[in-house]
Amino acid sequence: MEYSVVVHKAEEGGFWVEVPALSGCYSQGETLDETLENVREAIDLYLEVLTEGKEIIPRDEEIVFKVSVGA
Repeated sequence: MEYSVVVHKAEEGGFWVEVPALSGCYSQGETLDETLENVREAIDLYLEVLTEGKEIIPRDEEIVFKVSVGA
């Protein structure tokens, strides 16, 4: 299963990441590689909690594009 993530540069350095399809699923890290590894773990734990609670696993139906503008 794959989920779209949005990576942001943190003001204090490093990065933080959110998973739009999984409300409240966030993580952070000092490097991009560390951040992505941490969010994989966060997603796994999030899904584990949903599974244990017999809740519906949200699907990622996001379509993400970058759009260029003239500014």
